[in-house]
Order: sequence, then structure tokens, then C-alpha cells
Amino acid sequence: MSYVALSGLSAAQLDLNTTSNNIANANTYGFKESRAEFGDVYSNSLFTQAKTTPGQGVQANMVAQQFHEGSSIYTNNPMDLRIAGTGYFAVAKDRLVPQQNELTRNGAFHLNKDNYMVTSADEFVLGYQVNKDTGDVLSYEPSPLSIPAEFGKPKETSTIEAGFNLPANGELKNPALFDYTDPETYNRSTSSTIYDSMGSSYKLTAYYLKDQNAANTWQAYYTVTDSEGEKPINIVGGDATAPLTAQTGHTLKFNNDGTLSSINAGNNVVSEPLGTGAVPINLNGADDNQTIAFGLDSATQFAAPFELTRFDQDGATTGFLTKVDFDERGSVLGTYSNGQNIILGRLALVRVANDQGLDKKSGTQWDATQFSGHKIWGESNKGSFGSVSSGTLEQSNIDMTQELVDLITAQRNFQANSRSLEVHNQLQQNILQIR
Repeated sequence: MSYVALSGLSAAQLDLNTTSNNIANANTYGFKESRAEFGDVYSNSLFTQAKTTPGQGVQANMVAQQFHEGSSIYTNNPMDLRIAGTGYFAVAKDRLVPQQNELTRNGAFHLNKDNYMVTSADEFVLGYQVNKDTGDVLSYEPSPLSIPAEFGKPKETSTIEAGFNLPANGELKNPALFDYTDPETYNRSTSSTIYDSMGSSYKLTAYYLKDQNAANTWQAYYTVTDSEGEKPINIVGGDATAPLTAQTGHTLKFNNDGTLSSINAGNNVVSEPLGTGAVPINLNGADDNQTIAFGLDSATQFAAPFELTRFDQDGATTGFLTKVDFDERGSVLGTYSNGQNIILGRLALVRVANDQGLDKKSGTQWDATQFSGHKIWGESNKGSFGSVSSGTLEQSNIDMTQELVDLITAQRNFQANSRSLEVHNQLQQNILQIR
């Protein structure tokens, strides 16, 4: 009888410990509640009467994890991630050995000093390399996800593709009087940014005036502003001359339906070398022979206000990381100060055939065993894998009300078995006192 009571005390203590652990982790992200499961102990032999043999107590079969999903908590941190559905994040303690990894549902991630995505325990979050153009995963070989603080080498502007509408009813101007410092001598101007070979930026300004000497004709001139001020640049072989500024521009002729007829008498529109022209631009040691080709084929002259419909330039400076986002596919999206938006990788998701077979580790982590089956690697929103949400975390899946009820029940069981042991002790005392 004492053994039966002791086994009951041990089982009740395990139940208390399990319930207390659940309650203690009520605020642990990604935590999965445990449940103590028991079985009775019964022994029989050839020399016992099965019909009258009592049980031998209780034994703990296992402490089973309950893998149903917890509720969501929304945050303002885009690096807080939640998996809705099946799957786990994969994390590795050693950046150089990603094959040795563990699984977690806790998506509270951040960047370390080397710009790797890590957990609160500084373990490395694993992902896949992707094709930056198509966004497709190149290989399901996991590696630590890195988010570079800088992206791209400087590239000088060599081509500008611009589209605009020049108003057909624009005021006529005299090209001989053009002066970019006098707004009365031109109709409109636009400014944009260009880059030299070292990534330094300059303001490029285009001036447009409607030629009073020819119908449906506009003249265009350009300047670049460097550290010394605004300076005119010339168009190679240009057919528009501004005597006051000694500047060569180009001519845009339009058909009577407003479509473009010709540019610069049919020649290409290319600037002179910026650093070696008539008025050299101070490029601070960058490539002096930089030229800019203008693509203006989509220019129009309709009876509508001036409108810039397109402006694309191929130059860039070095970009610095300004923002990190994640889409529903688990792609890591980096936004940089040079206007580049880059897919930097994709989060790796893992699932197993039998969640209950996972080996529980500390830090709300698990590892695969022979009972869980091998790790199956995949990605968000594909196959049986769940989807990744940014700016939200999965809370513990415990029900506090149920846990408190279980705690009271385990306490009562402990008290009852303790009382049983006490009664057994009193019976022994009574027997020893018989004379």
C-alpha cells in the first residue's frame, strides 16, 4: 500500500511541476504547453489470482507537448514573425555549421552587430539564397540570413530616359534671349539627380522654351550644379544655340497631331564630357569623361499642361539600409537609401512527420529524432507549410483558466495520496501495538 501511495505522490508531483511550468511560461513566445500523461501499474504471475490482484500504483508515461497554435500579439517590429499553420523556423548556434540546427516557433528576431538575423539567444536564423531578379529559391540548402548594411557599388549616370508633355499653347520665346538665370526667357524647367563614377550626386536641370521662329518647335538646354554652382553643359552636335549663355542645346520638332517628329535634326542627344567641357563640372576626382545620353522619344506636344510622365536614370550611389520587410512568401526585403529594393533571401521553414516525437530543448526549441522523422525543408505558403506574417508573434498556447484548474486538481491528488500514506502509517502503528 505504501508503494501505491508513493507512486501517486510522485505522479501528482510531476503533474504539479508540469502545470507550474506551463503557468510560468504563459508569456513565453512560441511556447507549447505540456501535459503529464499517466498509466496504471499492474503485475500478475502464475501464482496470483488475477481476479483479486489490486493495481500496483501509477507511473508516468510521458510529458506530452501540445502543438496547437497560440494566439497572435501584434507589434511594431517588422522582424517579429509568426507562422500561421504548420512549420518551424530553423536556427543554428554556429554560423559556420548551419547543418546543426534546432526548430522554434518563437519569431522574435533582430539583427546582430554583423547584420545577421538572430534570436534573443543570438542563434542564427536560417534561410535560402534567392534569385534577386525572379525571387525564386536557388537551393533548399539553408544558411544564416544576412541583411547587408550597404548595397551596390556607385555607378555613374550614362543614360536618362525622359517623357514629358510640352503644352501646345505655350508662350512663344526667343532662343537668342535664353538665360537659365532668368525665368522669363523659358517656359518650364525640371530638375533631377545624377551621379558621377564615385557615387556623388549633382542636380541636372533641363530648360524648355517654345521657339517663336518655327511652328511646333521647342528648344531644350541643360545645366549641372556642382559645388561651385550651376554650370551650362553642351549637347554634342546640338542645333540650338543660346548666344547669351554660349550654350548648345537641341531642338524638338512635333507633328501637327502632337507627336514627336524629330530631335536635334535626327542626331543622338549626348552631352559633352562633363569634366572637360567648355565650362568643366567639378567632379572631385571622378571620371572627367562622363557623358549623358538623353532618350526623349516619348515627348509630346498636346493641348494640355506641362507634365513629366517618365524619368529614369541608370546611375546610383551606395545605398544604406533604411528598412527591412517580409512578404507572405517569407522573402526578406531590404530597402536602401539609394532607392534600391532588394530581395535578400527567404526564410527557411521546417516540418516533421510527427511533432510529438520532437526532442524538447530549452529556449522554446526542439530537435528532430527518429520518432519525429527527418526534417522536411520548405518555404512559406508552399505545400503543407504555413504562412509567415510580419509584425506579429505567436503567444504561448496555454489556457490560464484550465491551468489553474489543473493546478488545484494536482494539489488535491497530492493531498489525497499523502493522506493515504498517512493512513498506511497509522495502520502499521496499530499492528505494532497489538499485544
